[in-house]
Amino acid sequence: MVFTCNFSLCGNYGSPSSSLPAKLINGGVAGIVGVTCVFPIDLAKTRLQNQRHGQQVYRSMVDCLLKTVRSEGYLGMYRGAAVNLTLVTPEKAIKLAANDFFRHHFARDGRGLTVFREMLAGCGAGICQVIITTPMEMLKIQLQDAGRLTAQQRSPAMTLPLKLSVAGTAVPARQYNAGVAAVRSVSATKIAWDLLHSQGVGGLYRGLGATLLRDVPFSVIYFPLFAHLNRLGQGQPSEAPPFYWSFLSGCGAGCIAAVAVNPCDVIKTRLQSLSRGAHEESYSGIVDCARKILRKEGPSAFLKGASCRALLIAPLFGIAQVVYVLGVGEFVLDYTPNTLFSA
Repeated sequence: MVFTCNFSLCGNYGSPSSSLPAKLINGGVAGIVGVTCVFPIDLAKTRLQNQRHGQQVYRSMVDCLLKTVRSEGYLGMYRGAAVNLTLVTPEKAIKLAANDFFRHHFARDGRGLTVFREMLAGCGAGICQVIITTPMEMLKIQLQDAGRLTAQQRSPAMTLPLKLSVAGTAVPARQYNAGVAAVRSVSATKIAWDLLHSQGVGGLYRGLGATLLRDVPFSVIYFPLFAHLNRLGQGQPSEAPPFYWSFLSGCGAGCIAAVAVNPCDVIKTRLQSLSRGAHEESYSGIVDCARKILRKEGPSAFLKGASCRALLIAPLFGIAQVVYVLGVGEFVLDYTPNTLFSA
């Protein structure tokens, strides 16, 4: 048995070439493999983005990772990974399957897809995915940033207590960042329970607007760009490009899209961070956050973590497209009893 190419992402959009279960499996496998490979870079990105001017704990991505290993151990680089690994399957599955669905829907008239329609398909995919992305990022960021706040608290110049608050409402007092032991005791379950108890379901969707502001433009840029780059690797219009070309196309499109929306990612990270260190201001919304960052840290602050994000997203989406194009889901279903997926 060989893997089958998913032509709907390779350039032929006339009809869907795989079932919904196959698309969900493809998205899930791609997300799990990708997150496992690049999660330490994501942790460094979050910590670098949350640093304020004059309160830098880390000088660069490498410095951040080295200090994390020294203070929290090797597994410290994977703090928050459990949340991602749990929710990345539905998140990536929704994103890829939604884009595939919208592309097929917009191409039903047989005239193919214009760039505008490709952008609309990407927009639809970005909107659909935030249902999972927002709470996933919300919980992940608290776990990732706890180590930075602990390191900042140990600094002689920054000894004020750290606080956890949600939009002005106090969350039950817990010293999430009181030390390494406390950092290790933090769990997504505790944070989620506090948010649900004090804010309801809306607490988990803090930063929803900022997440949309990041993910919709990202998908609008990424999916059409990937489709056009991938098409360059086709020998004939009816042929699929080699898997390595799909990987490179995913990496290139992901890198460009990631850097383009990095300012939105910085704003989202700041808004979703519940814990704050000494002298770190709070934000009332997207506009307030952007204005304060610009005034206090300058335009360059919006590019914090941009290199990390490019290194993170490029292989993540490269892996995702290879898994999707090779048809791992179709391969799995071919060896799965049909009765399991006949419904």
